Amino acid sequence: MKWLMFFDEYLSMSDLENRVIDATKQWVDKMVVGLNLCPFAKRSIDQNQLRYVVYTGNKIESITQLLVDELERLENDSSIETTLLIHPHFATEFDAYLDYLNGVDELIDRLEYSGVFQVAGFHPDYQFEGVAEIDPANHTNRSPYPMMHLLREASVAWAVETHPDIDSVPQRNVELLREMGVAKIKALIARE
Repeated sequence: MKWLMFFDEYLSMSDLENRVIDATKQWVDKMVVGLNLCPFAKRSIDQNQLRYVVYTGNKIESITQLLVDELERLENDSSIETTLLIHPHFATEFDAYLDYLNGVDELIDRLEYSGVFQVAGFHPDYQFEGVAEIDPANHTNRSPYPMMHLLREASVAWAVETHPDIDSVPQRNVELLREMGVAKIKALIARE
């Protein structure tokens, strides 16, 4: 990862943002939608309602302000269903990322957005508690860069109500990824 940061210093900001968004779109296309890990993602993409935002810095105050801005944007712009806030240089260590996400939950409460929005976490080193680091099941939440998925609670409720067996989705994903194995998962998302 250090060589990426070194390389990133030589890219213009728009080049870096474009590269981050392209890698994320490929991950969404091949993993999230392609493997149907989230049975509701395709709808937002097909309707052009998924917003990609890149934060290239590493300051907690700046990303927190951007997060607040994006929550306000979602509140005021119904044409956006959901946002991926991608931060390649902030909270790159998984434990620091989890600590930040805990703070995000508290922030949502303070902003009185509880019941309105929720944030789901994705990280290149995501590891579920009690699951081995090398377990392919971790890839349900592993992404090319650290990111936060800003979701509307109403959309989550709709998805839960309309899916014929929502409770089976997590287990199905774990079984699928374990059957595939890490090598096939990495091959699937490799840059073309």
